[in-house]
Amino acid sequence: MNKDEYQSLSSFIDLLIDAVCVVDKTGRFEFVSASAERIFGYRSEEMIGMKVLDLVFPADRKRTLAAAISIMQGNENTHFENRYVRKDGQVVDILWSARWSDKHQQRIAIARDISSRKNIERRQAALYAISEATHLAEDLLTLYQGIHNIIAQLLPATNFAIASYEPKTNQLSFLYKTHGNPIGSLNDNALTPRRGKTQNSNLISHSNTAQNHDEQDEIIFCHHVIHSAKPVLIKLNSMEKYPEEIRQILTNSQSSWLGLPLKQQHDIIGVLIMHSDVCDPEYTIQDQELMGFVSTQIATAIERKQMLTRLKHLALYDQLTQLPNRALFDDRIKNALTHAKRGGHSISLLFLDLDKFKAVNDTCGHQIGDALLQMTAQRILHCVRETDTVSRFGGDEFVILLDDAGSRDNILKIAQAILNALNMPFQLAGQSLHIVPSIGIALYPQHGMDEKQLLASSDSAMYQAKSKGGNRIEVSS
Repeated sequence: MNKDEYQSLSSFIDLLIDAVCVVDKTGRFEFVSASAERIFGYRSEEMIGMKVLDLVFPADRKRTLAAAISIMQGNENTHFENRYVRKDGQVVDILWSARWSDKHQQRIAIARDISSRKNIERRQAALYAISEATHLAEDLLTLYQGIHNIIAQLLPATNFAIASYEPKTNQLSFLYKTHGNPIGSLNDNALTPRRGKTQNSNLISHSNTAQNHDEQDEIIFCHHVIHSAKPVLIKLNSMEKYPEEIRQILTNSQSSWLGLPLKQQHDIIGVLIMHSDVCDPEYTIQDQELMGFVSTQIATAIERKQMLTRLKHLALYDQLTQLPNRALFDDRIKNALTHAKRGGHSISLLFLDLDKFKAVNDTCGHQIGDALLQMTAQRILHCVRETDTVSRFGGDEFVILLDDAGSRDNILKIAQAILNALNMPFQLAGQSLHIVPSIGIALYPQHGMDEKQLLASSDSAMYQAKSKGGNRIEVSS
């Protein structure tokens, strides 16, 4: 087809919403209609002579080339989808209908911009992925990273943060914060980023001053969202509506900001915020709606995690002293025994009973008795290492697991320190109270090869101490 023939048709073709493209056998544009500028961002004359593959989104080039070869072999393709990078850097989705003209040795194709539909599909996929991540994530940090990965494919999310909020103290604490795209982003074929940024948060360096300045801005913006108690979308062209400190943030960053409160019933428990980079497009109302769903999922996940944490604590800890209970103790001694058998180091159990506790309960009441048990627990904890386990078995019985505490003499020193600490008077409700502990010690492997034998041996030694008048230490024989 010659130039005159193109010109005679162009007056009609240019009226079409879709773009008509003619590509030669080397893969270069020979003709594009006026609609190409709306779709690709280039003027028609700019595209003439350009290689088609140079405009294709990198991840789609291989299959686009395969499709082109198939068309040139005479196979018609009316529903081929791929992505192109516009002149302004934005990524658009194109639906192609193409066939090969053997006579003219050209591909004739019609391009339709389907970005709106594809964006809706991607958002729906993102909503599903976020819902799935909420249920599958093993912990909150994994969930935050997963959500960031998903969102980063749809919106400018280089600067993304989740903060918890304590209303009683008006304190913020950042649970997740990054000034770079998340690690392990989704495959390019899954979702299309709005901009072609691929910086990794671990590879971006900032001065301490810049980091402090950014964090201060984020704190101010978080409090603004909390005070508003609703989503806040701020654009550069709407600065006059906001307080001076918010206008200053926008002036400093030259980017739009989006923040959403994380709510549990009527309480705000945190904030999700994000702000674009200078070269990114500003956030939209549609972005705000998407992130509104995300914030609800995060708040629900936090609430579920808190509930599970509470339930786990109830199941594994004594509610009066907050010490590990029998169930958690059993788990820890089994682990300690496994390591001891592998490494050949020692384990010892101290079984402790308070001889005069019943008298305190009877004369002073259960409230004083409970306070005494709490203080007893704290004194014992101060005598052992953080790696040791102090457990309350119930009543006035405590069992201490010393993992690899060293020699027999060292274990006796720890037991004596506990005995001395508990011999000191307890000041409660204006009274000076005294208790006397009896402590029985069992050593692994001398006095038992498993938890049952060690507990029985230390319990028996404790009763020997008690039978000798109490307030003493006995080692199992």
